[in-house]
Amino acid sequence: METLDQTFLIKLALSFLVGSIWITSVTVIAERFGSKIGGFIGGLPSTIVVALIFIGLTQSNIAASRAAVMIPLVMGVNGFFILIYLATVHRGLIKAILGALFFWGIMIWFVIQLDLEGFWISFTVWLSALIFCVYITERVMNIAHKGGIRVPYTMQQIVTRGIISGLIISTAVLITKLAGPMVGGIFSNFPVIFMSTLYITHRTGGREFSRAVAKTLMLSAMINVGVYSFTAHFAYQHLGLVWGTSIAITVSIISASITYRVIRKLTQ
Repeated sequence: METLDQTFLIKLALSFLVGSIWITSVTVIAERFGSKIGGFIGGLPSTIVVALIFIGLTQSNIAASRAAVMIPLVMGVNGFFILIYLATVHRGLIKAILGALFFWGIMIWFVIQLDLEGFWISFTVWLSALIFCVYITERVMNIAHKGGIRVPYTMQQIVTRGIISGLIISTAVLITKLAGPMVGGIFSNFPVIFMSTLYITHRTGGREFSRAVAKTLMLSAMINVGVYSFTAHFAYQHLGLVWGTSIAITVSIISASITYRVIRKLTQ
């Protein structure tokens, strides 16, 4: 038990570190280079890689595989989180985030209560949500790409971003401590990166800049995190944790290169 506790503390510390560095970097990149680049990078697998590795280390490869297959389903729900934010942010930043989070909680409650688990269920929800969300953002909502903005950075501002982002993510990781693989997989993909990124970009660049980042972030995350998780699900079963993670990262790199081309085409 002591070893597990120590391993979990390491996971918690790494989640804080990765989360704070990742979100701070994403928001700075978005502000410097625009919504297209920032949203794309923000959607790449980051904290989810750490989460699955530590589920494998503290439980088993099968537990990590079981958790991984739940992630694309949750990414489908996360896509609707973004849609609600995009549709309601004109009413206020906090109201939009809380409203989207409330909807997310209801949907996840149904997932847990109905015990929706398994590859085909996750794949169907993920693919259906991806198609629907892309259609709505591209055909219904009028969200234009935004270029970079000038933000006078200070060390205090950067450190504050990192601490707040890290605390949000590490708090979400705590939920997985007493949960099984199913709930652990769900909450390892809690939309904290979305929430933090949207909050920061809205505060620095305004509503439309935040919406532009959110649109690209949603597409990148739904595709790349989904591909990574499905690959990890099968790779962990047959190749183990180390090789499984390596294969999943390799496939995700290929997925990311294709996704970026799609994003560039959609935002031209």
